[in-house]
Amino acid sequence: GKAYVREKVCQEYRMLGKENFRTLTIIANSRKYSNGTFEEIGHLVREIVSLAETCCADGADPSCYDAGSTALSVKSCRADSPFPAHPGTAECCGHEGLERKLCLAALRHPPQPLPRYLQPSNEELCQAFRQDPREFADRFLYEYASSYSQAPLPVLLGSTRTFLSMVSTCCISPTPTACFLKEKLERKTLSLLTLTSNRICSRFSAYGKDKVTFSYLASLAQKVPTASFEDLFPLAEDAAEVSSQCCDSVAEDCMQKELSEHTAKACATLSARDGRFADCCRGKNLMENYFCILALPPAPAPKLPEAPEPTNKELCGKEGALHATRSLFELARRHPSLPDAVLAKLYDSSGKIRGECCSTKDPSACLDSKRKWVGAELPPFLEKASQLCGQYNKLPFLDFKKRLRESLTQTVPKASPALLEQLLEQRASFASTCCTPDAPPLLCASKV
Repeated sequence: GKAYVREKVCQEYRMLGKENFRTLTIIANSRKYSNGTFEEIGHLVREIVSLAETCCADGADPSCYDAGSTALSVKSCRADSPFPAHPGTAECCGHEGLERKLCLAALRHPPQPLPRYLQPSNEELCQAFRQDPREFADRFLYEYASSYSQAPLPVLLGSTRTFLSMVSTCCISPTPTACFLKEKLERKTLSLLTLTSNRICSRFSAYGKDKVTFSYLASLAQKVPTASFEDLFPLAEDAAEVSSQCCDSVAEDCMQKELSEHTAKACATLSARDGRFADCCRGKNLMENYFCILALPPAPAPKLPEAPEPTNKELCGKEGALHATRSLFELARRHPSLPDAVLAKLYDSSGKIRGECCSTKDPSACLDSKRKWVGAELPPFLEKASQLCGQYNKLPFLDFKKRLRESLTQTVPKASPALLEQLLEQRASFASTCCTPDAPPLLCASKV
């Protein structure tokens, strides 16, 4: 309702004060429209702050906010609107009144596939800061928040606040270099938390809770292939729970607290199983330990007996999803180089096949025919993907491209030089984007 919206905004405005309200509005809108330009976000922020300043003042006409926000929605719908362009705007503008406003407010841009914020050198930071401290702060907030748009709001707030405080302290310090060094060390945990939570929440928003559970399970299975399903599945469920609790939470320390508890559980379960895991768990700082675990490359595939296939009855029973997940877990630990995007695709296909076959008159016949097809099609595909990512992760990039060119020349001997270059670029681009542990899920799904 109208009053609720006005009350919520005015309560925030009074509680935070104009400057903090403005900072929060820059961060929130840069996250929301992460491919809007600095100028577009600036227009939006000025309008929102001016609306709050005018209509939340003591003695303001109660209809002031409603009239102001209506004018704002009309401006958003103009052909020459100065606000961030969004493909859904036209649809919202087909509505009237409150419905239009709520529709416009719910628009979001999809997140940036990879963070693009690069921190300038200390000298460059100080030069920009001295020229115009306010412009410097606004631009930094915009660039950082649109780059890490999936990190939870409290994490972004904490991270940007300490960064700006570091710049304003160190740029007037008699020994800037020493000052930056000390402050960066103090910010290290918060920087890692921003980076990590952006990654976790990007995957969560792309995959949803069930698929994130599987994605995390598969990644642990590739890092510690000797661990059992019973060891790893509860950890994967716990990680997915952290995402669902904290990615949209405005609680101050949700992410740091829950992630630290999760890291402690993972270390307790897996340190004895794997030396590399134990090394990651030695540090006192749990955030650094978790970051170390995330960055662990897959272990070499161990010699394992052939995995039992789930029966048709199991796949269509009430634990069907769990049996399918267990079967994909067995596949992941035997193919350590398979990237997340390929495993996620298999997870989707497996759900689709179960959905199609288990509702037919003869589920067994349907599943048997699918198995036959998968049995023929899947192994060469897995082999290709494993080889591509395995070589990418082992070799320097130029050697990797050289090896790739050689193998393509053998597999497609009749290809013209132009086609060969095209295939080479396509595969090299897939490998460099999607064979890494922090591969962007949506972009890689389209590349598979």
